[in-house]
Parts: sequence; C-alpha cells; structure tokens
Amino acid sequence: MDVQKTPDPVTGTPERRWGRLNRALIVDQAVAIIDASGPGALTMRRLGQELGAEAMALYRYVNGREDLLEAVVDRLVGELRVDPGAQMHPMDGWQAFLQWMAHEVRRLALEHPNAFPLIATRHPAAPWLRPPLRSLRVVQEFLDGLTSRGFSDDQAVAAYRSFTSFLLGHLLLESATLGAATGPVEQPLNEGEADVPNADVEVDLADYPTVARLRERLSEDHTEAEFEKALEALLERMDLALSQ
Repeated sequence: MDVQKTPDPVTGTPERRWGRLNRALIVDQAVAIIDASGPGALTMRRLGQELGAEAMALYRYVNGREDLLEAVVDRLVGELRVDPGAQMHPMDGWQAFLQWMAHEVRRLALEHPNAFPLIATRHPAAPWLRPPLRSLRVVQEFLDGLTSRGFSDDQAVAAYRSFTSFLLGHLLLESATLGAATGPVEQPLNEGEADVPNADVEVDLADYPTVARLRERLSEDHTEAEFEKALEALLERMDLALSQ
C-alpha cells in the first residue's frame, strides 16, 4: 500500500492525505511493511511514519504490536477461499476439493512469503485451530467440504490434521527459499496490554456447528503417530519410485 504524504507547512511533519485512521487501514499498511521487509521491520513507530501519524495515535485502534500481528494473520487467512466462487459441488470429489485448497493456501504463501511464517507459527486462539487453516470460517468450510463428500467425522478430522501438516512443512520451506525469516520475531509480548495469543480458548462457536461438534476430536494430540505415518508413506513412495 503506497501512502503519499506531504510536509505540513507549519509543523513540517507529514500530513495524512488518505483520511482518518482506522484499524483496517493500519492492518493493510502493516501487511505492506511485512511484505516488503519482513515482520522484524514492523514497529509501531515505523507504521506511524508510513501512515503520517504519531505512533501513539495507533493505539486507539490496535493494542500494540502483538494485537497488530494477530490482526495481520487474520487479515491474510481471511483471503483464503475454500470454495472458488461456489463453483465446486460434492460431486466434484474430495480430491479436487483438497487440490483446490492446497493451491489456494500456496497462493497465499507465494503472494506473502514474508508474512506466511507468521501464519504458520503464531499460536492460534484455540487448540482446534491448526495453522495455516487457523480461521473458524476456513475450518468450518473445510470440514463441511469433506463430510459432504463422504468423509466421516473421524476421517475429516484426520484429514484436517494431515493436510495442515503437509501444507506447513512444504510452504514454510518454500517461503524460506524466497527469503522469508522463519525464526521467531524478537519483540516484547503483550505490548500495550494486547490479547495474548491462545488466551481466548473459549471462542464463540455458535456460527460454526461443525467445529463445535468436532471440537474435542480436533483438540486431540496425535503428532507422534502422524509423523510416523507420514514418514512411512514417504518411504513407500520412494521405494515405489526406485522399483520402477
């Protein structure tokens, strides 16, 4: 986002030419800074300079940097389209559905390589939300997409786990090859009394009945078994390739 500023003739400080500050505008500019220079470059001071405002003025709309980073993640994940314009139907098959989803998440990672590690590594607000599919809307639509194509609840939850693990591993590596920093951002937590990630585990699920029904299953930890299964599948594919 390119914000043009000109010096005020009296104070010499930049004056805003885009209108009043608001949270959406601040988040959009934060995304632009991260896209250009990575999360480490995002400070409230720099953000204020880019917007032509004092850094303290931003605290009317965001509770510090932690809140801002969470808003950036929400903004980017909100771009994901589980169904391409309501064009897919259950008869299209689950393979086509998962292929669409995989390429949609990869599109997001390639368009925002510097920001994708934030999506992949920041703790979601609830244990049943696994990055990068960490939005209640996305998880609800993902699970519904599978169950409407013949998956049982258990099969849909297992697919959600394995699918997110696949996406994380591949796309984090791809983001790194594009120059993204995948380590933690060294900044103070809870700046400006921001909500601490994972603190709000009692998320209102009234609008997400499938997630509510499967909440306990989604929260189960099967990481060790999933790792072994993924490793076994990889070795089987390699053995098949070598035998041909």
